[in-house]
Amino acid sequence: MTDIDYAYRNKIAKLYYEDGESPLSDEEWDALEGTDKDVGYTPSRGVDHIFPMYSLKKSFSEQEVLDWMGDKNVVATPKLDGAAISLVYENGMLVRATSRGDGKTGVDITANVRHLQTVPWRINHSDYCQIDGEVVAPSDIPNARNFAAGALNLKSEDEFIERRPYLFFVVHDMRPDDMFEYWSEKLNYCYNLGFYTDTTDLESKKFPTDGVVYRLDNLQDWEDAGFTAHHPRGSIAFKEQKEGEITWLKDVEWHTGKSGVVTPVAILSPVMIGDALVQRATLHNMSYIEELGLEIGCEVEVIRSGEIIPRIVRRVN
Repeated sequence: MTDIDYAYRNKIAKLYYEDGESPLSDEEWDALEGTDKDVGYTPSRGVDHIFPMYSLKKSFSEQEVLDWMGDKNVVATPKLDGAAISLVYENGMLVRATSRGDGKTGVDITANVRHLQTVPWRINHSDYCQIDGEVVAPSDIPNARNFAAGALNLKSEDEFIERRPYLFFVVHDMRPDDMFEYWSEKLNYCYNLGFYTDTTDLESKKFPTDGVVYRLDNLQDWEDAGFTAHHPRGSIAFKEQKEGEITWLKDVEWHTGKSGVVTPVAILSPVMIGDALVQRATLHNMSYIEELGLEIGCEVEVIRSGEIIPRIVRRVN
């Protein structure tokens, strides 16, 4: 990590998880979460999840995913790109909704979530349980993930109700799960309780997705696979590396960070990448510039996937 320090990452996470707004686009935020560093935000007024909400290991390599799968019994579902939350039910009644936060602690968002038409107040399940899922908005809404996260954290319930028609809750887990043998069986049970789930037809093409999630269907096998500090080893998310846009390298500026490290930044002829106008990109160091053979005035390909800010991946001519 060279261009952004922990304090800044935590500030961005606070804006995203608690305040419901962020200076980053969906792709930039996704890239930040994709780093090996801990970017979860622990809110000061948070509540603990009953069960941790793990993030997923992400891979851009199809071969890596195939090697991981081997001959395992695996279920594949679209990776919906929204805001993760947990719901707690007791005696069949919704008692709390919590944003993901850092996966252990989140913000109580019950006041807003109780208005979602896709979150039932009462379910036919008497045992105490936590239901995890994603609140998503349609793809035709700009920055749909930020739209969903921002709605959940609105201070005004009236404003949330205005956004409600564009928000959908989709279940991807329920715990404890002692009564099930397979994950697909568990989600079918949730569907029968009245939820949309990852394994049911939600017309997912209408909602933003950023890959495919593969997980072991047998729950005991998934548990036996173990966990890292952040990810279950029984699941993996495959994400395709997006193609970049071509533009011109106009200049290079040299910035000195707080640590004293000098970092080159490319000044680009403005280009639209997704829904963002990009004019600058990290170049990391002099060796990176030399490796790509960059010169002022050359054409370059720029991406916004896999890094916190846009970066040049190759020289075109």
